[in-house]
Amino acid sequence: QVQLVESGGGLAQPGGSLRLSCVASGFSFSSYGMRWHRQAPGKERELVAAISSAGGSTSYADSVKGRFTISRDNAKNTVYLQMNSVKPEDTAVYYCNAVSVRRPTINYWGQGTQVTVSS
Repeated sequence: QVQLVESGGGLAQPGGSLRLSCVASGFSFSSYGMRWHRQAPGKERELVAAISSAGGSTSYADSVKGRFTISRDNAKNTVYLQMNSVKPEDTAVYYCNAVSVRRPTINYWGQGTQVTVSS
């Protein structure tokens, strides 16, 4: 059974930090690129950060560049999102997403974790 389980969300003050984790099971984690998306109330889902299957390549949305860092540990089947200098506009549900390297493309999604940035 495929599972992506996010954790680490919660309440943070502006300027603070949070670290999200996503533990994968039921598929070959090292054969998948991993992404973090977020969706704020009333807004479309937004791709925040992505990392290649081996972890050698990363990319970020302009809105989080320089503040967020995506990383992965293939030995632990886990992907992380380190969120620093958070802002109220970072408030959203954050979703972990696995995308297969090989075709046909397969996508798996986690259930999401709420991040709220407020003083």
